[in-house]
Amino acid sequence: MPEKPLATPQKRSFYRKWGPAILAVLGVMALNVALLGPSGQNIPAMTNQQMDVRNLGEARTKAVREMDVDIKAERKRGNRIGSRNLSEAEGGVMEYTRRRHRVLGDYTHEDVSDEFTTFGKWSVAVIYFAFWVFLMFPNWFLPIGRPGIALGGGLMMVVYRYFLNVAGHGPEFYAERVIIMEPLFLLFGLMLTTIYLEKMERGGLFDRLRNSLDDPVNWKRALKIMTMSTIGSAAVMNDSVVLIFSGVVVDLCVKYKVANSMPYLVSLSSTSNIGSAFTMTGNPQNILIASLMYDDISWAGFASNMFLPVLVATFVNSGMMFIYYGTELFPGSSGFVQNLGIMFGGSKTPEIIALENAHQSQLAASQGDYPGEDQTRLTKWSIIQVLVATIFLTCFALGYDVCVVSICAGCILMVVNAYKHQYYDPPIDRTEYDAEGNPIPLKKQYDIDGNEIEQEEEELITESETTLTEVDYGLLLLFIGQFLLIGSFDDTGLPQAFFAFTMGDCADIMTSVPCVYWFVMIVTILSNVASNVPVVQMLAATFPYATPYDWMQVSFAATIAGNLTMLGSAANMIVAFQAAKVGDRSFTSERHAPFGIPSTLIALYAGTFVLTMIHFAPECSEKLGTCDADGNYYQAAEEAAADYYQAGYDDAAAQYDDAYYEQEEAGDDAVDDGNR
Repeated sequence: MPEKPLATPQKRSFYRKWGPAILAVLGVMALNVALLGPSGQNIPAMTNQQMDVRNLGEARTKAVREMDVDIKAERKRGNRIGSRNLSEAEGGVMEYTRRRHRVLGDYTHEDVSDEFTTFGKWSVAVIYFAFWVFLMFPNWFLPIGRPGIALGGGLMMVVYRYFLNVAGHGPEFYAERVIIMEPLFLLFGLMLTTIYLEKMERGGLFDRLRNSLDDPVNWKRALKIMTMSTIGSAAVMNDSVVLIFSGVVVDLCVKYKVANSMPYLVSLSSTSNIGSAFTMTGNPQNILIASLMYDDISWAGFASNMFLPVLVATFVNSGMMFIYYGTELFPGSSGFVQNLGIMFGGSKTPEIIALENAHQSQLAASQGDYPGEDQTRLTKWSIIQVLVATIFLTCFALGYDVCVVSICAGCILMVVNAYKHQYYDPPIDRTEYDAEGNPIPLKKQYDIDGNEIEQEEEELITESETTLTEVDYGLLLLFIGQFLLIGSFDDTGLPQAFFAFTMGDCADIMTSVPCVYWFVMIVTILSNVASNVPVVQMLAATFPYATPYDWMQVSFAATIAGNLTMLGSAANMIVAFQAAKVGDRSFTSERHAPFGIPSTLIALYAGTFVLTMIHFAPECSEKLGTCDADGNYYQAAEEAAADYYQAGYDDAAAQYDDAYYEQEEAGDDAVDDGNR
């Protein structure tokens, strides 16, 4: 029976395609205008508590800058903060604050924006945005590909910054400082591990994972992908999940000859970003937040705050998926009402019944593919894979360095696979046969004296010649190029200036209602323009004493923002790259944005509302001294000033004391004026 050809995807009208995105953008703008006022007149003034906290933070920063430094111990410690809970003999909170202040400054690299001329700043910005457009739409110009575009843009930026420096329009550009090695090590380790999990054994662990997502019904298959991606990203890391399963999703699309693979690829990428927001080890920006935030927060504490927002965002994204891609996921359905009946009422269309029958026929025909082999029993190689994968996930959950863990797992699997290849795999049969199937004997060779030359044993094919060549080095080049482009753009100070300008009077009360809804919007925009990790670095340097609750809002916004555009997160880029590698180039910016924009904005604001109303992270800083025993704000000005006096920080305390009593006098005058 001839195979059924691929169906042609239905072309959507402009309003059907872009209508939800336009409505979502207009709705967000209307909401913020209603909350803040057309000119920001509804922005509340800072309370005395908020001014107390700001002044106390400034006083502490001044105090730590005046502390003595043990240069020898500093060099030995390197670029590490160390414990957050130092004993009094070790220096206590003040020593921890000093270490963090220094490391934070190193991490975000030196602020050199004042060394640019106006021409230097804007010319760098023009180059950055030009290549940002090229990366968004790589097929508009020459067929170079995203890795080539990113690397070419990064190298061009290095050369251009050199000429800017020579001409006196900008500072030197230290490219090696902006290339963050940790994500590159992590990606390499994950790719190595993934390749060996997939290639070590046919019918092994990887094939079993693929089979677990298999389902002849389109919407069930998409639901399985979303469930696996959400849970996996929370447990491990979103980049590793999409790296492992991108090829699996494409294989399933090919198997069932779907007309449009976008619903399944977007299901994978979007839910991997949302699920990763649940834990502090779910994505790179959360790992960075956990290391740079001022106060302590446990893995369980982080997850407890994120559970409800992530749950809401998951339901919003899944609902949008089934609505927007209803035609593809529910073939033969008449519309939304029938889709609900199919999902919850058990009804089926003739097309769905045909898919199920075809799948059952394929299963019956494939029963004899592996005669005598128990496919339910794990082989010893699969057991080794499961053992390595379990240790790998456990080390991730326990907080060990993710780069070291992933590379070690890949190296262990490489050694195991080489041992299996040499001692257990049957030798490759290189016998040639004639037209009738008879083996052709090897031709004998003779030397110049007529003596027969014995055949040499074939050299073993090494791992370096096979599996290591399958690592996507182009993906690593893509990230290197983006680091160079983003690092140079951040040097100009334009992202920081954009944040300060757009936040306005909300800058000092960014997570207070109603400013929090404008704040998450700005974080979303910056995360898609300058990437979420640099945004987190910028906020850590700008607000060094942000509370755990502040960081929960930043983490949620910066993570969900990754679904807005295809360049919004590394997971999206990995899905597009991995799918293109196996021949599926449907995951493009033009096709992602119509769904990504409305789904992201609705999920972002729904989750932010829930996080604002229900959270367990304190809205004060214990280490800054603004929390009472119950984790609530209290007026700590006089106590903090007394502590500074006792520690010998007279100037800092006096400055803080003066600021506090000026606020008190201003408040008394306001009361007297009101009485009169």
